[in-house]
Amino acid sequence: MKNPKNLAGHFRTITRHKLLVMRYCFQVGLYRQGLAHDLSKYSPTEFFRGVRYYQGDHSPNDEERRQNGASLAWMHHKGRNRHHYEYWTDYRLGAPAGTMGPVKMPLRYVVEMFCDRVAASQIYNGDRYTCRDPLNYYLRGKGHMAIHPETASLLEGLLRMLARYGQRRTFRFIRARLLPRKTY
Repeated sequence: MKNPKNLAGHFRTITRHKLLVMRYCFQVGLYRQGLAHDLSKYSPTEFFRGVRYYQGDHSPNDEERRQNGASLAWMHHKGRNRHHYEYWTDYRLGAPAGTMGPVKMPLRYVVEMFCDRVAASQIYNGDRYTCRDPLNYYLRGKGHMAIHPETASLLEGLLRMLARYGQRRTFRFIRARLLPRKTY
């Protein structure tokens, strides 16, 4: 470990993030998902790589990827956490053999992904955070995402609602109007 402060900093960052996502999931009624959110970040595979590449102002996965060309922690994480659109890929029926593509995510995982993005923006932007930050982050990567079109549309719609109407109104909409529908 290059810097012993990385251990405390990384642990503090992932725990603050996990607790914030849990709070938001509880607010919209996703209690089990809130409790289980990102538990794999505490596994040795993800945690110790996170400590090694911890910077404090962006994901250690980005730093690991920058230094090594790939992030083993991210590959482990995305394969175990259904709130990441990258989890939802499969071989495509009717496409040429071996063709993989995005699968439509279940509604509850899209909502957890939304909560995750809001919390991550708040953690990394700190006092500079605005309700437009998660949308801006999404729009910067939008052209490079292998995400199902309906999933992308719902996520972007929620991020735009957050940017325009704020967190309270968006979370109330999710809990009262969106999640009761069970699908999108």
